[in-house]
Amino acid sequence: MNIILISLLLTLGLGLFFGLFLVISYKKLSVHEDPRVEILLDALPGANCGACGYAGCAGYAEALASGQEKNPGKCAPGGQDVANKVAHILGLDAVSVEKRVAKLMCNGSLENAIRRAEYNGINSCRVADMTIKGDKGCIYGCLGFGDCVKACKFGAMYLGDDGLPHIIEEKCTACGKCVEACPREIIELVPQDRKVFVFCKSLDRGPVAKSYCKVACIGCGLCVKQAPEGSMKLENNLAYIIDSHKVDEVAEKVIGVCPTGAIALDSKFAEVKTL
Repeated sequence: MNIILISLLLTLGLGLFFGLFLVISYKKLSVHEDPRVEILLDALPGANCGACGYAGCAGYAEALASGQEKNPGKCAPGGQDVANKVAHILGLDAVSVEKRVAKLMCNGSLENAIRRAEYNGINSCRVADMTIKGDKGCIYGCLGFGDCVKACKFGAMYLGDDGLPHIIEEKCTACGKCVEACPREIIELVPQDRKVFVFCKSLDRGPVAKSYCKVACIGCGLCVKQAPEGSMKLENNLAYIIDSHKVDEVAEKVIGVCPTGAIALDSKFAEVKTL
């Protein structure tokens, strides 16, 4: 009987000891969660796209609440409305959020771009680029297998009959997933109100580029001469826009001199007449 009683008392004592130890450890080691995290999560859209640079909305909310992140306007899907809410919750200064959208910098459609082979491999831009560089003559242009479309979580892209992906700007949140999915880096996030673009990424010399695509940039430099000084440059046979605001101001002049149409207005500004 004494042995049984001692065993029971010992077991009870050990249970109490470990129970007390766990309670103390929990209180000492538990992380206090700022109640503002939940409030911020309610304000954020919950897209978990990672465009803010954090692992989802929770990561961004925690960084904001802890003071690690000071910018309330990093949520691309939320835009200006969410930026205002976050700033109000945290007592931060309001910031202006510029609406951005994804833009394909290539007009190498089925009609414009020459095919050099028939691709029968896996229906993926990344796979095609890693194997035979796709079926187009131009190794810089859109491959047209829609990796970007598959990566879009918001239904803001579709693959058109012309063999190119198209962006529905009203649905685009500028999350950047399509940019990451493109192996040729020809999708960019740009201000929604920007007018003029160089819709080409070819670095080939003019005659070669033109032999592959009707609307290729041939590196003639005429657009650079028409643009305000320092707003455009010609490098590696390709024209680049450095200051889009200045170029937009003289859109008609810059577009009007391009012999191939490689530099052009965004489709929503197509009503603007060129020279």
